[in-house]
Amino acid sequence: MINSTQVLFFTLTAYFHSDVLNYLYFSVVLCLYALIVCSNVLLIVVICVNRTLHEPMYMFLCSLFVNELFGSLGLFPFLLVQILSDVHIISAPLCFLQIYCVYTYAHIEFCNLAIMSYDRYLAICRPLQYHALMTLSRIARLVALTWLFPLLESVAGILMTVSLQLCGNVIHKIYCHNYSIVKLACADTTASNVGGIVYMFTIILGIIILILYSYAEILKVCFSGSKQTRQKALSTCAPHLASLINFSFRCFFDLFQSRLDVRGVPEVLQVVLSLYFLTCQPLFNSLLYGLNLTTEIRQHILNTLTHWKRFVQTGPWCS
Repeated sequence: MINSTQVLFFTLTAYFHSDVLNYLYFSVVLCLYALIVCSNVLLIVVICVNRTLHEPMYMFLCSLFVNELFGSLGLFPFLLVQILSDVHIISAPLCFLQIYCVYTYAHIEFCNLAIMSYDRYLAICRPLQYHALMTLSRIARLVALTWLFPLLESVAGILMTVSLQLCGNVIHKIYCHNYSIVKLACADTTASNVGGIVYMFTIILGIIILILYSYAEILKVCFSGSKQTRQKALSTCAPHLASLINFSFRCFFDLFQSRLDVRGVPEVLQVVLSLYFLTCQPLFNSLLYGLNLTTEIRQHILNTLTHWKRFVQTGPWCS
């Protein structure tokens, strides 16, 4: 019986050993990471430099895009190193740091989606009072709460895991996973697991109630308003709902995969779905909001790129 603080490293066993395909996997993951970083950074820059986009909805979107970068940073650099490594091990401090980043990212994402639904509720259901209610100070408080609460909450969860006495150091994942370490505990952790699930669902249930209430009120306005009102409400809410459904699905799968016996599921499929948990949302949100459905952001991106193209073509170095 050893304490987790005495474990120097953990071994990750879900990697495939294929010298021929390793460089292909590395190239695919690197391109995916570069696309996530470039798309989210571009959207953040566009929102920050254009004063016409300094509105509550875009401020919350900016917070969402920053969180996508934060979550991707917790996985991709480590994953790229591990793909080309022959021995898939990770030091205990780095493992717990990765767990903290991943879980904080997921909590911040949920909180961001909640305040975005609240913002849409005020904009559609109480349009005359919207700017009086959604002041700059309130926006700052909401964004701060969205980040500070998950950052502090995740610390408590990590400290509980670190204090466990472990009887092994093998994790059947491609990245560090909190519950995978909990399963290595020597003592029975059923009571703490049940308490953790109850606590987690209590918080998530509160967020879900807020989101459902917001959209229930929005639907009332849609059905009772004109056709133009319905179209405007749907055009602004559709991206948020799509993001929420995608995020909820991957959270449900991660919970299902970690808590239940999935040995009957092919190993390749388990790895792909595990990566989906941390790769799809950052790319999905940037494409969804920036390129497909939010016309204002797309137009400002085109204007920004045109400006830089003209600057490069007419700069002093061209004379």
